[in-house]
Amino acid sequence: MKGIEKITAHIEADAKAEAQEILAAADAKVRETEAAYSQKAQDEYWTRVRSGVKECEDRVQRMSRLAAMESKKSILATKQELVARAFDRAQEMIINLPAEKYTEFLARLASESATTGEEEVIFNERDRNGCGAAVIEAANRRLLGKDVKAGLRMSAETRGICGGLILRQGGIEVNCTVETLIDLCRGEMSSQLAEVMFQ
Repeated sequence: MKGIEKITAHIEADAKAEAQEILAAADAKVRETEAAYSQKAQDEYWTRVRSGVKECEDRVQRMSRLAAMESKKSILATKQELVARAFDRAQEMIINLPAEKYTEFLARLASESATTGEEEVIFNERDRNGCGAAVIEAANRRLLGKDVKAGLRMSAETRGICGGLILRQGGIEVNCTVETLIDLCRGEMSSQLAEVMFQ
């Protein structure tokens, strides 16, 4: 029996040694696999971190550009509003000139815009009743100095204009209203006015 026990003990010892080798190899393989996956996980982690940081930086830059663009749009809108107000104020100032200056302004407008000197002059109701006759007289005096017939006459018709006048001969009208003059200046002078206002 002792021989069988020895053989059994020997087989058992060999089996244990072989099992220990298999376990050691498996343990080494597990550590190797774990290290490889740990490195992959670490690499993936840092790739995602870098990607997230880049995405955040890109988003911040986009938001910054958008904010700058919105700021410029807002500033431009404010400037345009202020320029428009300046032209509105100019219109108001012309209409509210002292009577003598306003009459002279309208007379100069009528005489410089008349082509035949026989036009009919249309005012708004306020100007027709207030300074209309004086404007016609002053404009005709100016026309005499230009060797043009001095036959401007005041129309019985009035128009809903804020100021200025309209010259009419037959079916042709020349619009010399303050609104039209300001609009013409607005187109030509807006950028110059903005330069002066916002230097």
